[in-house]
Amino acid sequence: MEALLTYRGRSITQERLAFVRELIATQPHLSRRALSLALSAAWQWRQANGQPCDAILRGLLLWLERAGHVVLPAPRWVSAKPWRPRTSAPAVQVDTSPLTASLRELRPLEIRQVRRTADEGLFNALIAQYHYLGYQQPVGAHLKYLVLSTGRPLACAALCSAPRHLGPRDRFIGWSAAARRRNLRFLAYNTRFLIPPWVAVPQLASHVLACLSRRVSADWQQLYAHPLYFLETFVDPARFRGTCYRAAGWQVLGRTTGRGHNARTKQPRRPVKEVLGYPLVPDFRARLMSMAS
Repeated sequence: MEALLTYRGRSITQERLAFVRELIATQPHLSRRALSLALSAAWQWRQANGQPCDAILRGLLLWLERAGHVVLPAPRWVSAKPWRPRTSAPAVQVDTSPLTASLRELRPLEIRQVRRTADEGLFNALIAQYHYLGYQQPVGAHLKYLVLSTGRPLACAALCSAPRHLGPRDRFIGWSAAARRRNLRFLAYNTRFLIPPWVAVPQLASHVLACLSRRVSADWQQLYAHPLYFLETFVDPARFRGTCYRAAGWQVLGRTTGRGHNARTKQPRRPVKEVLGYPLVPDFRARLMSMAS
């Protein structure tokens, strides 16, 4: 059946829309979350790790309601916590005295994946306070890393789900639109990388990037039940040269158009960025272009 709507790359047919309406009408006692779980079971929308696509389906339900296609039951739960935007994080106190040393003096470095741990707040605060783009809570699959020496933070890095369309990357890989839709989950986007301003350690940044490239696929596999084959990031050439990425073996794939990922016009409205990529396996193209199950 022909798609009536498309939400995050998934087709919503007239039959599926009718199913949502019937589910709401026949089971008015269901909460919004229960509705999303029921749809996940009925449509077999599941993540690679077997968990329901709960957040995606709740987003779909809200989208359908705002577009006038359905009327959802009233929300049953309202947070009692003070509202805080997803682009902020509570400040923390850290030692900001100048740290000038050689990389050898600081080894061995400790690299922690801190998402869903007690150290996640420290990561969020450092990015919010010291990264020029500030903090923004990632949506979807993501990992957060803290790099420490004798307990003192030296670096932060975050990786999240890759954007669906990215011209220089897609041309570099050479995959079809169907292969991209099927295999995009095997890519991750390095959305934040920070060396705090009081840390002056030569080669630290490229060393951290190299260490992360050796472990990130296993960490992703542990949390999301599938590996990674390719990493990507953006560098603003008006601000940075991307030297640490190049030193760690990342390749320049091209430049963005400056239109953004949801551009309604073809006019550039954002800074043009360099796109850099890093293959995690030698046969990344064959794996990413594969349509096999």
